[in-house]
Amino acid sequence: MPITRRNFLTHTSLGAGLGVGLGLTWPISVFAMPIPARATQLHAGPMAGYPAQRSASIWLQTLGPAEVKVAYWPENQPRLREFSEPSVTSARRFYTALITLDNLVPGTTYHTEIHLDGKVMNSQNFQVRTPAIWQWRHPAPDFKILTGSCAYINDPQYDRPGKAYGGGYGIYDPMTAEAADMMIWLGDNLYFREADIQSPAGMAVRYWTDRAFPPLQKFLQSTRQIAIWDDHDYAANDSDSSFVLKESALRLFENYWANPAYGLPGTPGVFTQCTLNDADFFLLDDRWYRDADAAPLSRGKQMFGKLQMDWLKNALLSSRAHFKIIAAGGQLFNDDDAYEGWNLYPEERQDFMDWLQNNAIKGLLFLSGDRHISELMRRTRPRYSGKHDYPLWELTSSPLNSSPARGDANPYRVPGTLVEARNYCSIAFLGKGRDRHLLLSCKSTAGKVLWEHQISSAELGYT
Repeated sequence: MPITRRNFLTHTSLGAGLGVGLGLTWPISVFAMPIPARATQLHAGPMAGYPAQRSASIWLQTLGPAEVKVAYWPENQPRLREFSEPSVTSARRFYTALITLDNLVPGTTYHTEIHLDGKVMNSQNFQVRTPAIWQWRHPAPDFKILTGSCAYINDPQYDRPGKAYGGGYGIYDPMTAEAADMMIWLGDNLYFREADIQSPAGMAVRYWTDRAFPPLQKFLQSTRQIAIWDDHDYAANDSDSSFVLKESALRLFENYWANPAYGLPGTPGVFTQCTLNDADFFLLDDRWYRDADAAPLSRGKQMFGKLQMDWLKNALLSSRAHFKIIAAGGQLFNDDDAYEGWNLYPEERQDFMDWLQNNAIKGLLFLSGDRHISELMRRTRPRYSGKHDYPLWELTSSPLNSSPARGDANPYRVPGTLVEARNYCSIAFLGKGRDRHLLLSCKSTAGKVLWEHQISSAELGYT
């Protein structure tokens, strides 16, 4: 019996079966009740993961167990067709597969065919493109990424009564049309409901249903996708390190995204780093190590934690990228105490800001979500070593599908950049040499430009 979003929710026993994937003891046969004996179609995806010049990662999810492999060949060269190693999907991994295409040529578009149990999925026309090698050869290429957060999909059976909280699902059509080089999901990429977070199986059902949401599928196929989480796709609202099911949350995140890594050996979490052309992207985890927002502002209160901050500082010092993009779920440099930004952890934040100035880190742009508004912030820094350091820029991008909120009186907001409606943002990396710059844009659910702002290399510390 094929499972749609509508009839999936009627199979309450399926949630128990998904517990198998989280290391619980429910039998696989429970999971199999509404699942075909063998999958004949995809449940969600395919989706390309993080960028790499000599390989590509493809995530997909089958509607039941299947052997999956991908045929691939360079554009207009079908005679060079190769196959990936096969992967068998199972309940233990929520019927997901992460397929690696290796021995690829940089700067090349590859066509693919997805095979389930030897049968070609003819409905799929999925392509991947490897980034070109530009270092020591020519200037960095122009490229574009998208950002967004807070993607609430209505589910009346579990939503709170009253007006529907989610909407604007047509936003994924203009996002697909952008033909961007990468998307960064900035957290609250789905919303656990109160009933979901009482068990690992409930959390697994939320991932299963939301990832297959039809309006999302073309966008997932349109560009590389990487992600961090925030409170609602980690646990409950304003959740912190005390969440007892956080290992289950991490396991789900790892199985549903295709980031290059998740934390470090011995240091769990979703933080990681990837590179695209002349930009390094540092993705932070603002939940796993987080002290409660209400904890006293005593020495040692942390949002990211010492181990993660040590990693970030070393990674920034090691980076040779012109642009260094740091992404976190919540706002970093807004001082409004009404929300749960980094301002509630003043010593950790000030330590990092001091470290940035002491080490003269150039090329920084910060990304955040969470707030159900979008805005660009420009926070000036004090005179240091006889000169003014360049401002700290932060782009908040929210919400995609959740209900919008009202913005506060933020003194760091760049005039004209507050958006109190559903939206997404794009960042274009443009120009050559000293003229290299960023073009930040905020766009409506229909793709209309709401505002644009250019940031030059000089405004990022380059002289």
